[in-house]
Amino acid sequence: MASVQARGRGRGRRTINEINMVPFIDVMLVLLIIFMVTAPLITPSMIALPRVGKAAAQPVKPIQVQIAKNESLEIKPSGGNSQPSTLADVGQAVKRLQPAVPEGEQPTPVLISADKSVRYEVVVKVMDALNKAGVSRIALSVQTGN
Repeated sequence: MASVQARGRGRGRRTINEINMVPFIDVMLVLLIIFMVTAPLITPSMIALPRVGKAAAQPVKPIQVQIAKNESLEIKPSGGNSQPSTLADVGQAVKRLQPAVPEGEQPTPVLISADKSVRYEVVVKVMDALNKAGVSRIALSVQTGN
């Protein structure tokens, strides 16, 4: 009889192989309620955007670098005649055309206008040549509209 009781006690002490999910679910529901209550109270940050027409002075007319369909370069200074250039000397030519800049002011911008059939590589090479010459303000001209 004693051997029957020993076997019965052994069956009751089986290890549980499952994780108890109830505490995990309770914690997640409490966090969900906290986020639902606090979310409407959070106000988005306000950004002060600049307004048009607040500039101290009108920007100067840019120096234009025009790239034609045949990949020839022309430099057109503001208010001057265009002059042909090559990729090798475009940076130095533009640098000569930029006037000396007083401390605290920005240099004359350079605007690159390229025909849409010109390879992108040519435009990047012109930008690189201008950067190597020390030109800091470079912009690309695009056509707006249709």
